Order: sequence, then structure tokens, then C-alpha cells
Amino acid sequence: MKPEASFCYWEEDTLVLNILGRPRAKKTKIGKVIGKQLEIHVAENPVRGRATAHMVRFLADEFEVTESAITVVFGVYNVNKQLRITAPKSLPPCIPPPSTSGNL
Repeated sequence: MKPEASFCYWEEDTLVLNILGRPRAKKTKIGKVIGKQLEIHVAENPVRGRATAHMVRFLADEFEVTESAITVVFGVYNVNKQLRITAPKSLPPCIPPPSTSGNL
């Protein structure tokens, strides 16, 4: 089930993330939650999708998945994005594990 007030939710083993991209950052890193989006700072210019590609490479390392396990649903050329990460092996502290996001 998709919680409306969250920046992320689980669909079985797939994590769906709503991202607010911050290109031209000094360092690529995960930022804070802003409303219904997770802020990601990207040390790349937003030219022809390069910042999004850089973000996908960074997040693949963070979640310990291959780049092909990450799908950009929308926002390749926009700061507002949605990503689907299939079977992440590692979760940053701001991401709840799938067992805590289900209905109780």
C-alpha cells in the first residue's frame, strides 16, 4: 500500500523513492527529507541527463545494487524524480525497511 505522506514506499521487494535532485553540488550525498521527497545532492551539471545518470551510479553503490536494478520512472531531465530500486541489499538510515512500512 502506498502511504501518501511519505517520500518512499515498498512494493514487495522494490523500493519506490520520490527524489528532489540538487545538481551542481560540491559533493554527491543523500540530504534530508523535504515534504514528500528525499533530497539528493549531485556533483554533476544537469546537462542531457548526466546528473540523473550520476545519481543512479551513486545510489547503486549506496543500496548495493547494480545500476540496472534502478529504474527512473520519471524526471530524467527534471529535479523531481521517481526511482524504483529492486531488491536493495543496504538501506541508508532515512529509509525504513519493508517490514516496518506494511499494514499492522
